[in-house]
Amino acid sequence: MSHIIVNGSMRVACIIPTYNGCDVLRRLLDSLERQNARFDLFMVDSSSVDGTQELAGSRVENLTIIPSSEFNHGGTRQMMIDKYPGYDIYVFITQDAYLEDSEAVERLVQPFTDESVGAVCGRQLPHLDANLLAQHARLFNYPDVSRIKSLDDASQLGIKTPFMSNSFSAYRASALREVGGFPDHVILSEDMYVAARMLLSNWKVAYASDAKCRHSHDYSLVQEFHRYFDQGVFHAREPWIRQSFGGAGGEGLRYVKSEIEFLGLSKWYIWPSIIVRNFLKLSGYKLGQQEKKLSSSLKKKLSMHKHYWDSPHAEKY
Repeated sequence: MSHIIVNGSMRVACIIPTYNGCDVLRRLLDSLERQNARFDLFMVDSSSVDGTQELAGSRVENLTIIPSSEFNHGGTRQMMIDKYPGYDIYVFITQDAYLEDSEAVERLVQPFTDESVGAVCGRQLPHLDANLLAQHARLFNYPDVSRIKSLDDASQLGIKTPFMSNSFSAYRASALREVGGFPDHVILSEDMYVAARMLLSNWKVAYASDAKCRHSHDYSLVQEFHRYFDQGVFHAREPWIRQSFGGAGGEGLRYVKSEIEFLGLSKWYIWPSIIVRNFLKLSGYKLGQQEKKLSSSLKKKLSMHKHYWDSPHAEKY
């Protein structure tokens, strides 16, 4: 599949990183085929062995294959931008997401008509088979009200100001260049890193609630711990983000209260697991913040993105 030019005067490229995602990729490609917007589609596969490459090759003209050991959340995305320059907008979608309707990409890039907007985050709805906690997580973090954020909003929104997710997002090429592109040294949250850099450079970041995809995770307790350990590592290594935008404040407590309200009295038996889950998330995050005191082998065990600890960036700090 390849669309040739774009939305009005903007040239749009859509980039999808893949790895052993054959069971979900077809769903995403089908949703992209139905889009009203016109764009060029590019995929970068990390040497999948489950048929992903064959599926991609049969439906996508522009497929890049890299060794799985070379994948990097920020570095691989920037490599694709550098490989395919000349676009005004770069849209990113992860393989486990799919677009909710035929206008999703069109609505995602619409905020760029405001020339001060450097990046746009789309709305994520839970997968139709998502468990209750995964449903709540998406409803809490992705409201149905659009917003354009600037650095002035940091006093009110705190760390939520640079919130961004590359599961469904778009970036203005000139703004990306100005802030140095995606970083290749972070363990995750390359999306928040770029959004924060843009806000500090006086760009604005938009949230488009009408640009909808389906994307959620039914994480186990252990997976939640690993994920938040990595978040702690990210913030420990990039302290300028919290220094610039502030912390989450009472966000954690507000999240737990919202979870309980979402479940209601009829699901009271799930309440104890909420307490345990959020305790593990907080513990993982705090431990990740103290990663300097931990051995490399222990950090690898505690991390969700274990391959990161084999990279040269792991020992930067």
